[in-house]
Amino acid sequence: MEPESVSFGFSEAAVGVGGLRKQVLRKGESWQSPFPGDEVVVRYIGWIEGSGRVEPWSDGECYKFKLGQGEVIKGWDQGIATMKKGERAIFTVPPDLAYAEAGLPPLIPPDSTLMFDIEILSWTSIRDLTGDGGVLKRILVEGQGWATPRDDDEVLVRYKVKLQDGTLVSSSSEGVEFRVGRGFLCPAIGIATKTMRKQEKAELTVKFTYGIPQSYSRSKANCGSMLEDVDMVIQIELLSWKSVIDVTGDKRVIKKIVKAGEGFAHPKEGSAVKVVYTCRSKEGSILKECGSAEKPHLYVLFDEQANEDMDKAVATMRKGEQATVTFQRNSSLSYEIELVDFAKGKPLWRMTSKEKLETCERRKAEGNSLFERGDFSGASQKYEKAVKCIEFDHSFSDEEKATATALRLSCYLNNAACKLRLSAYHEATRLCTKVLELDSGNIKALYRRSQANLKISNLGEARTDVQRALIIQPHNREVKLVYEELKEKQRVHKVYEAEFSRTILSRMV
Repeated sequence: MEPESVSFGFSEAAVGVGGLRKQVLRKGESWQSPFPGDEVVVRYIGWIEGSGRVEPWSDGECYKFKLGQGEVIKGWDQGIATMKKGERAIFTVPPDLAYAEAGLPPLIPPDSTLMFDIEILSWTSIRDLTGDGGVLKRILVEGQGWATPRDDDEVLVRYKVKLQDGTLVSSSSEGVEFRVGRGFLCPAIGIATKTMRKQEKAELTVKFTYGIPQSYSRSKANCGSMLEDVDMVIQIELLSWKSVIDVTGDKRVIKKIVKAGEGFAHPKEGSAVKVVYTCRSKEGSILKECGSAEKPHLYVLFDEQANEDMDKAVATMRKGEQATVTFQRNSSLSYEIELVDFAKGKPLWRMTSKEKLETCERRKAEGNSLFERGDFSGASQKYEKAVKCIEFDHSFSDEEKATATALRLSCYLNNAACKLRLSAYHEATRLCTKVLELDSGNIKALYRRSQANLKISNLGEARTDVQRALIIQPHNREVKLVYEELKEKQRVHKVYEAEFSRTILSRMV
């Protein structure tokens, strides 16, 4: 590795900041470069620019250091961060990125520009997981895939905890299972686990504050010398994990994946699904079994043939997936579900006019059923999906268009009723307006829009709707009740306006 014998076949270019220059002699073997904190191994020789000879302080030796930690000159930290494994390059390092005006007597005079022929041999990734040096992670064996566990996931890890002097504090050769967000043994293990891939092995250097849970007192812990303010070394292996998913976003339906499925597709509303499931009690006894490997249970998703929460869980699964599902409404039961296969429902663009109308009718009926059970949010979604089936009726016959219009009016009105129950008053007025654009004398639309406008104190709009409704049906009891409520609100508003005017006048005197 002599500077006089290298072939300068590559052009020189500026890298980093401060005037550092680099000339590649041999390209690297991959696209990856080391990161700050990585433990890097290089082979190098160095000389002073213009000296034409190798200085005795660097004769092709190997050197190990942590990149970006100030263990070497700035030119090295900047330059080596740009190298790929196996790459060899010449770096020209100006004085400000080397030893500056002080030099390194007696070998390097002040203000010397240095030349380095560097080959990067390898590096070990070391990550500062906490940003304060509290948990440093070095990967010993790369993991599989790209996914890492999340807070709700259940992981199985094997570990050893030692003090710096080698004293074994705790270990598990068989592996322990815990939920990531709740941690295990000490904060460092939970922090590190979230950065690991399946089958990955790592070594953690842990400061005292991350080695003992803050809730532990010296009297509670039985770790002996572990409680002293010393660093610990933890060897950890992520054996496996089960993804835990909040299906509904409110912890009403929780799914724990036992076996991952195939591909990326999920069944949707209207899909014909084949499932096998077992219902177990909290104690583990089987209460119900449905389907088998030879003859799985076949049904249509979200077609009221199964519990809706069950449908929501199945809709998140992939073919071949096995999962354990629990429902908030009955946490003493769990369901072991396997999605054997599914066939997607027919897309709207492939449906005939008759099929679109039938699908709309079915979804509207499902919405009505949910409304009767008090699930106004679920019913609203059904009505919205029902309307989408008949949004584009250019291919319908005149008779089919009339049927589609009637269905649209019905879905809009029913959805407006849902929005009123959900206190979504602006949405309720919007839906009623859609009805009135198609049928200007629709009593239900006038009535529900007046209700919504009353709730948001749009008294003028509410009065207009009530008066129109009373002209059409003078004896409608529900409309009369809204009218009485409107008059009371107007009376209260007039009193408020009078009080407000008196207050303003008194301040002006």
